[in-house]
Amino acid sequence: MKIRHLLSAAAFAMLTAALITGCGANTGNTAGQDSTKSTGVADAEKSAISAGASETTSFPITMKHAYGETVIKEKPDRIVTLNWNNADSILALGLIPVGVSRINWGPVTEKGILPWTEAKFKELGEENPNVFNDLDGFDYEAIAGADPDIIVAPYSGMEKKEYDRLSEIAPTIPFKDIAWKTTWREQLIEAAEAVGRKAEGEKIVADTDTFIKETMAKYPELAGKSAALCYISAADLSNFSVYRTIDPRAGYLVDMGFRFPEKVEEQATDKDSFYVQISSELAVETLSDLDIIITYGDDKTFDAIKNDAIFSKIPAVRDGRVVVLDNKGSLSAACNPSVLSIKAELTSYLDAISAVVK
Repeated sequence: MKIRHLLSAAAFAMLTAALITGCGANTGNTAGQDSTKSTGVADAEKSAISAGASETTSFPITMKHAYGETVIKEKPDRIVTLNWNNADSILALGLIPVGVSRINWGPVTEKGILPWTEAKFKELGEENPNVFNDLDGFDYEAIAGADPDIIVAPYSGMEKKEYDRLSEIAPTIPFKDIAWKTTWREQLIEAAEAVGRKAEGEKIVADTDTFIKETMAKYPELAGKSAALCYISAADLSNFSVYRTIDPRAGYLVDMGFRFPEKVEEQATDKDSFYVQISSELAVETLSDLDIIITYGDDKTFDAIKNDAIFSKIPAVRDGRVVVLDNKGSLSAACNPSVLSIKAELTSYLDAISAVVK
């Protein structure tokens, strides 16, 4: 049986809440600085950073977003990032944030961040990043204590009242249109624009797109396949959820070249929702043409759906073409991509998917 069981997961609501990290205590981090002289920066990033060094961005600049617009009067040096992935965007530009959000999902390190984020901090010369203790909401005192010139959070679910309060501390960049819909490309480019390095961000995005394409080419067995990321709970199989392509996780699969099942999209009644919840009665009809099912779950998930009277009729389940992601493993976090996690975990992700189709 071709099952690649990778980790466990909590309830679907917890998966959403896991992204909603706020901000926290000031641990005395060094100031956010341009670290482009670090000898550990990858070649592609070196070229982008060199290009960015000669880039001339005139300040002030104005950035529009969901709550209006933010004026950034001068090039920021001290950068705070909040919520999921945004630290990775700033780090990819060769800059060290003076404060970042704590992470509560995936293989969180002792410092409270993800391995690829910690590795990049170290590569840029920062051994002790300032990680806010913000899992229960933004710690405004700690953020103010980091003395930021700007607060960057284009991938977030920041509320208007939070935006207003953060804006009293420093110019704040929340999501542009809809909460939690900002793709990894948009995350990087919007962060880069906010710190005066938009052209550099665009170069890194182009290099990353090339990396995805070249990596995917090493897996010819996956060409033309359809795939979807789901949440299927072994504890309640009366319904399940599928992430839509407006969500960065499903969009990432499309980036790799996987086809998204049209029958899933047909079930979406709220066109702004990042997922669609489907009754198990429609599982066979909705997922019958799907080549690969990827789901958050635990060690009970596959056995539960394999033995279920309805789910067992889905060809992908019957044939073992299911990848289960564990909430403590790298892929449960990396499936929601950042420019750093893509480089760190794309091969592992494709290995896991390939294992169930060979």
